[in-house]
Amino acid sequence: MKNTAAVFLLALLCCAPAGAASLVPAPPSINADAYLLLDYLTGEVLVAHNIDERLPPASLTKLMTSYILAEEVDAGRLTLDDEVTVSRNAWSQNPTFRGSSLMWIEPGKRVTVGELEKGIVISSGNDATVAIAEHIAGSEEAFVALMNNYAEQLGLDATHFENTHGLPNPDHLTTARDLGVLAVATIRDHPERYKVYRELSYTYNDITQYNRNHLLREDPSVDGLKTGYTSVAGYGLVASAERDGMRLISVVLGSNSTRSRKAETRALLNYGFRFYENLELVTAGDILASSRVWKGLVDSVDGGLLESVNVVVPRSKAVPEVLVRFDEPLQAPIARGDRVGQVQVFLDGELLIEQPLQALATVEPAGFFRRLWDGFLLWLSQFFGV
Repeated sequence: MKNTAAVFLLALLCCAPAGAASLVPAPPSINADAYLLLDYLTGEVLVAHNIDERLPPASLTKLMTSYILAEEVDAGRLTLDDEVTVSRNAWSQNPTFRGSSLMWIEPGKRVTVGELEKGIVISSGNDATVAIAEHIAGSEEAFVALMNNYAEQLGLDATHFENTHGLPNPDHLTTARDLGVLAVATIRDHPERYKVYRELSYTYNDITQYNRNHLLREDPSVDGLKTGYTSVAGYGLVASAERDGMRLISVVLGSNSTRSRKAETRALLNYGFRFYENLELVTAGDILASSRVWKGLVDSVDGGLLESVNVVVPRSKAVPEVLVRFDEPLQAPIARGDRVGQVQVFLDGELLIEQPLQALATVEPAGFFRRLWDGFLLWLSQFFGV
């Protein structure tokens, strides 16, 4: 047997029609200080402008406040039915909150965690954020330290929080890139809590307030996330939408009106869905190829990947190709997940991914005489080059 790597070329037939070769047009012109469009599943950035510029987030800060609330609930340290006693510091009439978004909670009253969650996510209540912060951490200051710890854990390297709500502070800053990462974490880590973001209104204390993310009412594919505004920050919106199994996240910071941030977000999302697609190049557990195994209880092993591989590509691109090479000769024992070769995926001759080919099953070693015989045959094949 000739001692060469086995090569298999697989055509993936799930892409754009053959012959489509037009280039993706430039992204839409957006009137904002910074903006970002990324693919949720892969993290691939499709559109970017000033995404690493540190800017005030305004109420987009509450994405972190509600993320920590969700962490506490999912960890069992908090339940939605737990009652929170409102302090004077969290009172809606606190002068700090004058002219800002409120849930309208009152000192001494008891409010459930679930009500506060809706007050934060839907009503964008600054009073609700302080109330939940004090309940979880004992004080707003301690909760802010927790927010910064989570920012570090999530890799939000350019983000620093000074409060729980986003009212102006010169040191309270983030970036479009960091907000995109936080949005991904919100959806990925707490899918049940994420459902609150799509609710259109919330009534508390006989006051009904409507979700400020107007795209929720105009585009059925949009299911989150959060708006923000201060005179310093301008108008911001972090949104997420899913169409045909592809989820995109957009971030717009420093727009000049509620109407413009909505229009700009819609333009980004429509651009991404129109001109890009998320392809599953390799499905977890699929057999890409098989190869001879020496000295094992079985004569062959299937190669593939234990985790699916997705990429985002322009819809007009050609069909990707997957190249699989085995590291021959393969000898038992082989454990499931062991490297047995290499997988490469090309698109128009460009290498998209390269990672180890994995054994899809364990191959136990054969008995002494079988191993001895296979060893002799392997030596012959290598010696004679057959």
